Amino acid sequence: MTCRLDHVGLNVRDFAAQTRWYRAAFGLEPVFEFHLEGPGLSGVVLEHPRGWRVELLTRPGSTPGPRAPDPLTAALTEGYGHFAVTTPELDPVYAALVAHGAGEVMKPGPSPEPGVRMAWVSDPEGNLIELIEKFDPVAKNAE
Repeated sequence: MTCRLDHVGLNVRDFAAQTRWYRAAFGLEPVFEFHLEGPGLSGVVLEHPRGWRVELLTRPGSTPGPRAPDPLTAALTEGYGHFAVTTPELDPVYAALVAHGAGEVMKPGPSPEPGVRMAWVSDPEGNLIELIEKFDPVAKNAE
């Protein structure tokens, strides 16, 4: 079976503010917006130049669900915990996201996965985002 992840969906409280934040912080552009009159559901799909997408959804009457402050606490609750993006430059991306208002969850450091560094931030509504920098340990040792 050939599959590829298409997007991550986030239910948000402040649709306009979250749309602005994801556009500014990650450089995402709207692919399409929609509104379903019956349930009052609105959404926008935002896409990164490299093809990954985030869909933001909002509906009147929604209530906040559990949001863990960090990845270890998130692992105590079953279900969605975070989404992750890769970057070749972890430290400047982490700093840029924090400058755009991301919450500092875990500063850049080693990952349990060999050849990987990671950091964690949260968006303005507290959704966790993992940042991953992968490197070739053989190439690093040759420098």
